Amino acid sequence: MTRRLSVTVVSLLMTTGCGGQARRPDEAPKSVVAWRTIGSWSGRGNKQTESFRSDTGALRIRWTTSSQNNGDRGGDGAFRVAAHSAISGRLLEQAVDHRGTGSGVDYVNQDPHVFYLLIESDGLNWTFSVEEAVAATVTGERSR
Repeated sequence: MTRRLSVTVVSLLMTTGCGGQARRPDEAPKSVVAWRTIGSWSGRGNKQTESFRSDTGALRIRWTTSSQNNGDRGGDGAFRVAAHSAISGRLLEQAVDHRGTGSGVDYVNQDPHVFYLLIESDGLNWTFSVEEAVAATVTGERSR
């Protein structure tokens, strides 16, 4: 009885322990970029965000501006977002420089850093979010 049980266990391990069927090439693990939300802000006029850390230095800024006056069709107000070092205060990169109402996506590419963002705005309401690029690997079987 013990011998038959051990043969059964060994057979079971051989068929399932090695992962079952071989993975097809199109099912191999894939490297992808995922975006982790750091924060979002909204307002009007000038503002400085609190400091935040980015382990990759790769940031995506999604922004929207609108007129402060409902009757105004956008005017030519300015909206700028600049990434600064939270350690030294120096300008690292001008991320957004837009006039009037609109929306967009802009990127900051720096070394890993502790940042703050400086927003300069004249005559516009604004909202934006910041996300950090994070390397990830997608594995597993596709649904069939």
